[in-house]
This record gives sequence, C-alpha cells and structure tokens, in this order.
Amino acid sequence: MDYTRVTPDDLATLDGLADWRVVLGTLTADFRGSSFSAAARLIASIAAAADAAEHHPDVDLRYPNRIRVVLVTHAVGGLTTLDVDLARTISRLAADAGAVAEPAAAQAVEIAIDTMDADRIRPFWAAILDYRESSGSLVDPLRVGPPVWFQQMDEPRTERNRFHIDVSVAHDVAEARIATAVAAGGRMVTDEHARAWWVLADADGNEACISTWQDRAS
Repeated sequence: MDYTRVTPDDLATLDGLADWRVVLGTLTADFRGSSFSAAARLIASIAAAADAAEHHPDVDLRYPNRIRVVLVTHAVGGLTTLDVDLARTISRLAADAGAVAEPAAAQAVEIAIDTMDADRIRPFWAAILDYRESSGSLVDPLRVGPPVWFQQMDEPRTERNRFHIDVSVAHDVAEARIATAVAAGGRMVTDEHARAWWVLADADGNEACISTWQDRAS
C-alpha cells in the first residue's frame, strides 16, 4: 500500500478537510446524525469505506446521535495520505447522510504524572489501570481510556500537585477554551509555550494544560 507522511502544516493547505482537526497526532472529526439509527447507518457506511481502503479508524457512537472518528496510520505512528483520503471519503458519506460536522468538538485527554523515577512508578499505574506500556507511556489496550504519560522532574515537586490533565483541542478553539476556564475561576499559570500549550490552574492550584498541534518542536 502506497502512502506518504503528512504534517499538520501540510494538512492546513489541503482541500476537503474542513470537518477535521489535528488532535494529539490524529485526524479527528465529530458528526451529529439526525437520529441514533441514522448515525448507526453512517457508521456502517464508514466501516465499508474503511474495508475498501484497507485502512481503519476508531469510531465511537454515543447517545443521542453523536459520532467521533479518529484517524491515524498506526504503521508509522502518525498521519499519512491514507488518513487524508479516508477523511475526505468519510466527510462525503456524512454529508450524504445529512450528518452535521462539529469540528470544534474535537479533543483528547491525557493524564500526566510528574516524577523523579518513571520506571519505579509506571508498573503500579499499569497494574491499577490494566494498561500497557508504549514508548514510556501507558495506553489502554481497549483504546477507550486516556493515555498516561510521565514527566521527568529534576527535583521532587512538593509545593504543587504531581498530577495534571492535558486537554488537546482543535487549534481554532484553544483561546476560547482558555477564556472560558479563566472566567470560571481559573488563572493562567504560563503561556510561555503557546501555542503548543498553555498551563492553567483552578482556585486551589490544580493544573491543566490546553494543548494544540501548533508550534510544536516535533
């Protein structure tokens, strides 16, 4: 099967991807069907197209009528022309089915744990979550729960929490999401790494990051 890698910057120049957003290294789209059964029929059409392309996305259907589709080329651990081609096909199927795209809904959540020794604590979290190790992180083998990654610290963190939540969102909703969080009682801790990520905290100092694909070093 022939394909080439594509970057988020490449995707921004391509047509036919208005329904899709780059989130946590994937192409993600959300659609709203006219009913639960209509959404289910759309999933059947997506499955047939995926079989024909020999390239298969993660597809999730939730009540009352919402579908999330996540594309990535697992063989290379990133995005390729296979994902672009199937994304365009899925958008056409969704439009034909009368489904409404909701690109601003695209997001993914990660749990980050600050530690001096990830090797020491990783087995505990793998056991308690029944997760599997992948490149130093932990992932749900059922591909349902959020991944867990470990942030290496140079010295123990005692004055701040050791956990934080990473929320990767569509690049064009990040600032609105941040403004909503601040208006809800949060504060900006630092925007030093924007637009890759912003660090925010709640009134108790518990931290979360809003992240996008933009301005990433790699």
